[in-house]
Amino acid sequence: MRCLAIITAILFSLVQPAVSAHATIVNAADYPSLQDAADAIPASGGVLQIPPGTHHLQTPLRIKTGDTQVIGFGASTNLINQNTEGLPAILIENPAFSAKATPSQERLWRVSVTNLRITGNAKSGAGIEARYIEEIHIHSVSCSYNGGDGFHLHFCYEDPRINDNLLTYNKKCGVSLEGCHDIIVSANQFEENQDALRCIDSFNLTMNGNNIDDHLGNGVIIEDTYGSVLSGNMIEECQGWAIILDRDCYGITISANVIAHDFSGGIDLRDAHGCAISANTFTLVKKTGIAVRSESASITITGNNFCDTWVGNDAEGKAILRRDDSPTKTEANPNEAAGVLLQACQQVVLSGNLFSRLSNAAIIEEDTCRDIIRNGNAIFKR
Repeated sequence: MRCLAIITAILFSLVQPAVSAHATIVNAADYPSLQDAADAIPASGGVLQIPPGTHHLQTPLRIKTGDTQVIGFGASTNLINQNTEGLPAILIENPAFSAKATPSQERLWRVSVTNLRITGNAKSGAGIEARYIEEIHIHSVSCSYNGGDGFHLHFCYEDPRINDNLLTYNKKCGVSLEGCHDIIVSANQFEENQDALRCIDSFNLTMNGNNIDDHLGNGVIIEDTYGSVLSGNMIEECQGWAIILDRDCYGITISANVIAHDFSGGIDLRDAHGCAISANTFTLVKKTGIAVRSESASITITGNNFCDTWVGNDAEGKAILRRDDSPTKTEANPNEAAGVLLQACQQVVLSGNLFSRLSNAAIIEEDTCRDIIRNGNAIFKR
């Protein structure tokens, strides 16, 4: 054990940033359990260093101090949650906290989890659950097969940051955000969770540069949230919708995303106001590219491209070159691509969009829509 501790300390010094000489560094290899090591961190904070190896958890690893970093050695540090009662692998909270306290009182500040792997089971809870933690930072974590969410942040109000993580095969969301503010979700990989990200009752989400693929439900669900931006994301092959805005969302921009081969549809504005949808590419989006429902208004839809798989004609300029149209086991029409659906909505501007070889009408209006402006859209039929 002593040799392992020495080797771990040497490796730690080589791959991790310098730590203040006054900081408390707790090496879990020196303690009977991970929880004993976490409990050794003083109230002033420190570093919990988890060595390489497989670490089995029957109950959550509880982090109870602020100004604390939990750090491993990449995928070689694997926390396996064996709990079957819906409890998380890591629980970050102040056990003495009152839920009524404001962000400046009692809450833990500046906790980070980085550079490790978390593996759950069908009956476990979240990989990481954080409750009322300010300025939390989760990065370079691989989080898979949890019965709950990959990461669940509950009223982590001030400046939560989630970046460069791998979130796969979780039974609920890859990331679930509730009651958060000034949020960064950037450069993460999401694969085959139920939904990729759910953000509710929050403010100012910045979500960019993420790759979202093969989800069993929806890609991004945003509810009761305003002043946010989704840009530069790849959202592919969700069984549901790529993006949903609901419950009084407003002031949100969705721009420069690639939304490809999503089976229910691309962007569903169920209850959204004052939102801009621009410069997105909708490729093979089934049923509906963008839906503007009756509870939505003041929407601009500009400069988007709606298309199938056409890549031009053959050398003689005759045969159309595109993906095979032959039915498959999962798709009656593999080249099905859809445009915009307006349902009894109002104050919508559709300008400068290109609709290329869609399966049905580029813009469909249902019921009575009011104050709809169409200008400069190009429609090319098959």
